[in-house]
Amino acid sequence: MQPRQSEAAARRTAQRSRSLSLADLAPDEVKSVVERYTGLHDAGSEQKKEHYESLVNHYYDLVTDFYEFGWGRSFHFAPRRRGESFKASQLRHQHFLADRLSMKPGMHILDVGCGVGGPTGNLARRTGASFTGINNNAYQVERAKLHTRDVRSLCRFIHGDYMRIPEDDGRFDGAIDVEATPHAPDKTAAFSEVLRVLRPGACFAGYDWCMTDDFDPSNAEHRRIRQDIMTGSGLPDIGGAEEICTALRDAGFELLEARDLAPESDPQTPWYRALQGRDLTLASIPRTPIGRALTNLVLRVGERLRLAPAGCTAVSTFLNRGADALVEGGESGVFTPMYFFLARKPGASED
Repeated sequence: MQPRQSEAAARRTAQRSRSLSLADLAPDEVKSVVERYTGLHDAGSEQKKEHYESLVNHYYDLVTDFYEFGWGRSFHFAPRRRGESFKASQLRHQHFLADRLSMKPGMHILDVGCGVGGPTGNLARRTGASFTGINNNAYQVERAKLHTRDVRSLCRFIHGDYMRIPEDDGRFDGAIDVEATPHAPDKTAAFSEVLRVLRPGACFAGYDWCMTDDFDPSNAEHRRIRQDIMTGSGLPDIGGAEEICTALRDAGFELLEARDLAPESDPQTPWYRALQGRDLTLASIPRTPIGRALTNLVLRVGERLRLAPAGCTAVSTFLNRGADALVEGGESGVFTPMYFFLARKPGASED
């Protein structure tokens, strides 16, 4: 009996290391997880892709609570209109996907990399469609269940890898991707899995991150911006727009539409404004440079007083570095987080 108990305890420990939030990690674990994450990110490109699942899990174990504090339940950007709040722009951005897929009651939609369920719940409430969200971070899956408890009959969540979706062929009437596949080590393989689980004639719509045509790989500053975005956002790589389109076609999709939505933002309210400190609201403070600096200061003091685990400041620091790089990428025009695509699985619809 004792060996079985030890094995069970080991399994629980292994699971806990993959699925806890920063707040739930033991004080002596936080620094270790930070070091594992940064170690993976300092590795070569191929090694990062090989260990992408560990990279992404370490990243979200560390940052989910920071994200919810600063961003709420929807971890994505959006093109903003003049006078529109950040939250309103996010909601409109989500509704755009629902409109492009003509979501309605009775449809079953896959949310690829669903985060903590913000868009999933919002779209279920708006359309009445049923959703299955897949996420390889167990803590985020539990948060998603909590955030969608008012529409639990319409929302289901899977702790799994979208590179290997544990669902039958042709199960879904549509699929969405809200800035989730930038984490994919192989976009063609990821999109092929989405294609497999869609019924013939169903569509896949989403927003992906990419470097724009203005990105110059020979420009050291452009390369530095790209690297800082990758480190601050837990990404194995960032390619160009054409790579997204090619991956969709190679996966077997018919590409119906593809374009960068960043230019649709009002010039006074660019998509990265939320990180610049120009939104003067109480909710926006954690996203601003001043708010981020204050968070860093509080965490640094907390670590010294042993009120916060060692490593928390390091997490905040690489998030701030990534946030600054996102602003630089937006201002220079070399990066966009909202390359929109709409693709269809070939074949006659069964409707």
